[in-house]
Amino acid sequence: MSSNHIFKIDLKWAAKSDIELANHRRIVKNHSIKIAGKPDLNVSAAKAFKGDPDLYNPEDLLLSSLASCHMMSYLYCCEKEKIEVLSYSDDAEAILEVNTEGSGRIAKVVLNPKVIISEANQIDLALSLHTKANQLCFIANSCNFPVEHYPTCITDHE
Repeated sequence: MSSNHIFKIDLKWAAKSDIELANHRRIVKNHSIKIAGKPDLNVSAAKAFKGDPDLYNPEDLLLSSLASCHMMSYLYCCEKEKIEVLSYSDDAEAILEVNTEGSGRIAKVVLNPKVIISEANQIDLALSLHTKANQLCFIANSCNFPVEHYPTCITDHE
């Protein structure tokens, strides 16, 4: 049986004063996202698109969501297989293709998980679980671009 969950946000943006708009000759893209019971998230466009480089941008958040969801799915798989994960890190990247008319899309995401486990005899199984984690990942299942995985796994004894 399937179930549905609803996630809600409150996005707010407002134009700056007429004086600021006249001086900048561009729309300031900074805005805030409010989620009930959580700290506000201040967002802008990426620096390449005239946004505030000190703030998160939608591309940062999409990549973060994918990497985080994959990690949580992976830890779930390891728990089911009784693999003790000692640490997990990822140097993930997203490739954004921008067309000449200004449209664009994420063409690919590459995850590079580095996992440390407690038992050397479980390394092969631990590596294989990234495929299962990708199949379970809610965010990866919602994307229309490939999510590639190049995992490494060692024990804390290496």
